[in-house]
Formats: sequence, structure tokens, C-alpha cells
Amino acid sequence: MKYLIVGIGNKGERYENTRHNVGFKILDGIAEKIGVHFVSSHFGSLAEGKYKGRKVFLLKPDTFVNLSGFALVYWKQKMALPLENILVITDDLSLPFGSLRLKPKGSAAGHNGLKNIEEVLGTQGYARLRFGISSDFEKGKQVDFVLGEWSEEEKEKLSEMIEKFSDAALSFVFSGIGNTMSVFNGK
Repeated sequence: MKYLIVGIGNKGERYENTRHNVGFKILDGIAEKIGVHFVSSHFGSLAEGKYKGRKVFLLKPDTFVNLSGFALVYWKQKMALPLENILVITDDLSLPFGSLRLKPKGSAAGHNGLKNIEEVLGTQGYARLRFGISSDFEKGKQVDFVLGEWSEEEKEKLSEMIEKFSDAALSFVFSGIGNTMSVFNGK
């Protein structure tokens, strides 16, 4: 069994520690847990390893957030993966900081990366793990907030949150989406 976990984020040092790149940070946490490293590949950086006997691929697209679907579809087709074996990890403005929400399908909820994935896939029927970044910004400052770095208070909690989200993603691989939702949603 093969699984693809895609973290949404923007490539480059400028974006490395921004809220929008939390998907990349969680992939780093997963890579550390399963002892793998990222290498440059088609449409991004890819890490390949095993978790409890299952093959796991971690993908950080280099297409920037708004074009994440192209990288996902390329690897989905190359690996001949069913949609149910793909998990997308993204930030979410509508959830309080650190909140976790795993769903088997759903709308893009205004997230341009998810919109692109839906356009390219032609469906909303793929699993997504959302990391709450809150909506604590002034009206008209959404882009600055999303592309801004974590506050000091958020940084203090970020490692713990990344660990929790990494565990949830690996649970998706081993235990399936239903069991993972029961254990992790709302925590």
C-alpha cells in the first residue's frame, strides 16, 4: 500500500517560517518521525519511506500554494494512487490556532491551494488535514497575516502542534481516515 501526503506551502527562504507554510513544517515533522530526507524531484521535494509496513511519500510542491494541484496530480498519476490514499495538509484561517480538522472531502473554503487542487483533480473528494492559524488580523490584512511569521506565543506551541499533526497524518496512513478523525478531530 502506497500513500502520498502533500503539504501545502511556498518554496524559498522568504516563506519558510510563515503561517502559509505550516504544511511543509508538518511534513518535516513526519519525515523526522519515519527517518527520511527530502530530495529535489519533479514539481517539488519528495521524501520516501515506510510506516508500519506501508510506503509513504511526502511531497512539498515547488509550484507555490496557488498551483499545488499540478504537483499533486503529477505524483498521483505517476504512482497510480487512488484518491483515498492521498492526504493534503494545509493552513486554515477559519480555525483557532493549532486546531486540527481532518475531513475526507469538502470545499476549498477560500483557500487558493485547495481551489487549484479541486480544479486539477476535478473533485472535492480528497482527504485534507487543516491546521488552524486563526483569523486574528485586521480587515484587509489577510495576505500579510497568512504570509507573516508566527507570533512569539504561537512559536512556543508550534513544536507540540507539529508533533500532533504528524501523528494524525501517520494515523491516516495506518488506521484510515475514520479512525483518525475519531481520535484527533477537535483536539
